[in-house]
Parts: sequence; structure tokens; C-alpha cells
Amino acid sequence: MNGKTKKLTTIAMLCAITYVVMAVGRIPVVLFMKYDPSDVIVALSGFIWGPTTSCIVSVAVAVIEMITVSETGIWGCIMNIIQTLSFACTAAVIYKKKHTLAGAVSGLAAGWIIATAVMLLWNYLVTPIYMGYPREAVAEMLVPVFLPFNLLKGGLNAAFTFLLYKPVVTALRKSGYVSTVENGTRRRHTGLILLALLIIITCILFLLSMNGII
Repeated sequence: MNGKTKKLTTIAMLCAITYVVMAVGRIPVVLFMKYDPSDVIVALSGFIWGPTTSCIVSVAVAVIEMITVSETGIWGCIMNIIQTLSFACTAAVIYKKKHTLAGAVSGLAAGWIIATAVMLLWNYLVTPIYMGYPREAVAEMLVPVFLPFNLLKGGLNAAFTFLLYKPVVTALRKSGYVSTVENGTRRRHTGLILLALLIIITCILFLLSMNGII
């Protein structure tokens, strides 16, 4: 299998995995908003194969979702693309420039923050159009509803990506799909692993509280 064929096969595989995760992993959070971990797959693809790959996967899956299972049409597709790109591509671009543990952490943190800010703006601009909510009502929900949701989603995506990157890239390297090795130290960083787990636990508890389970 030549390099171009392997690249196309890899992107197709990533699209399929991302779509399946999106379709079966949706968790209702509040109102019409749901969390699914598909952005984690997109972010991992950007870390491993570069931001262009994450961009292609994001757009392809969003379009397929719009055609197959989405109830929000083109506006929902646009929102999905913007949200995923603002998180995954931001993280991938920073990691590509600084291919170290610090670069990965910085990229994920930046993606988390930027995605949260970008989606607050787009929720205000677009949600009234495709959900039929009055703009004044959406404005009132930005801080108490949309901000916590976007923070929760970004936190889970960043933490899961951080925890999964090493085992995923190790498995891919053994199978011959990737050959790059990170610069800098390869020691286990227990503190960062514990921080990622703490973020996940906190987000899950917050998710349960928003659904009135606890």
C-alpha cells in the first residue's frame, strides 16, 4: 500500500469511527444539547496526522451526520464543524509546532478555551435561527446554560484526548501506520494523568447534576 492510498484509507477509517462514536455516544445534557466524544477522535487524528486530517474528518462527518441523523439541517452541520475545528484544529496546530508533552497540553488547553469562546458567539448568532428561540432568550441563556455546557464538553474532550493519545499512537506505531516519536521526555507524568481524570470526574458529576440525577 503506497503512502497516498494509506492516507486515504486512514481518513476513511477515521471518518467511520468518528461517525459511529457520534451516533451511539450521544448523552443528553440540557435542552437540545448533547455530548458525544466524537471530537476526541478528530483531535487524536490531528495530533497523529496533522491539522489537515482533523479538518477533513470534521467536515466529512458533519456532512454525513446532517444527511443521515441530524434534525438541525445545514445550521447544525455548520455549528458542528465550527465547534470541532475550533477545538481539534487549534490543539493540532499547536502540537504540530511544539511536538512535546507541553505542546500537547498547551494545545488541548487552548482548544478548550477557544472552542468555548467561539461557541458562545455562534450560539448567540445561530441558535435563534435553527432552533427557533428568540434571540433575547438565547442571550439570557449564554452564561447559565451555554457556557457550562461548552466548558463541560471541552473539558471532557481535552481530558479524554490526553489520556488516549499515548496508547493509541503506540498501537498505531506498532502496526506501522505512524513512525514519528515525540520530542522530549517520554516519562509517565502521573500528575497530568491524575489531573485529566479529575477533569473527567468533575465533568461527569456536573453532567449528572444538570440532568437532575444527583
